Amino acid sequence: MTSKDQCGIFGASSVEMSDEDILAAMKSISGYIDITPSDFQEIYGIAYRHAIERLSHLVKAEDIMTRKVVSVGPDTPLSEAARRMDEMNVSGVPVVDETQTVVGVISERDFLLKMGAEKNGSFMAVIAECLSNRGCVAMPIKGKTAKDIMTSPAITAQKGNTISELSKMLAEHRINRVPVVDDKGRLAGIVSRGDIVESYCAKVF
Repeated sequence: MTSKDQCGIFGASSVEMSDEDILAAMKSISGYIDITPSDFQEIYGIAYRHAIERLSHLVKAEDIMTRKVVSVGPDTPLSEAARRMDEMNVSGVPVVDETQTVVGVISERDFLLKMGAEKNGSFMAVIAECLSNRGCVAMPIKGKTAKDIMTSPAITAQKGNTISELSKMLAEHRINRVPVVDDKGRLAGIVSRGDIVESYCAKVF
């Protein structure tokens, strides 16, 4: 069971609802309210959804982002970038210039695409290519640097973006993490899907 599933199971009974949430729920139900168990359940469900919506707009990127970010420079050799990602157990890193401005992002998918995974970025496609060619599929990118395979321009978020906005951003661009930048485009942190799920558990539930 994932942490997201656990939030769905345990969070529903422990979310804190305000008077505003209850009133909003009651106002949304037309006609006379005779409080029965089913009526209460309906009010609770609406109030619960209202609470989730309200709180998801209160938590910002700066509240949940990881501030100590693993990053690489445009001229970082891919061998070093891959080693750093492995050591830190991350699947993607921002690429920053000398002023810490985000100029791109490197992910496992970028490596896979350059190693024969084609459009879907599948690890199994790389395995298939390796087995059919009887050789190392990493050879085409040996000696290359971060700027040769990075996705650029990078999708970035602002410190003030809400959880709701961050979730939409990740879904629309089909990415697993987004660098957070300041008003000058300099790296300030990073938010992953895991950070968003954890924030719902810790802050919303």
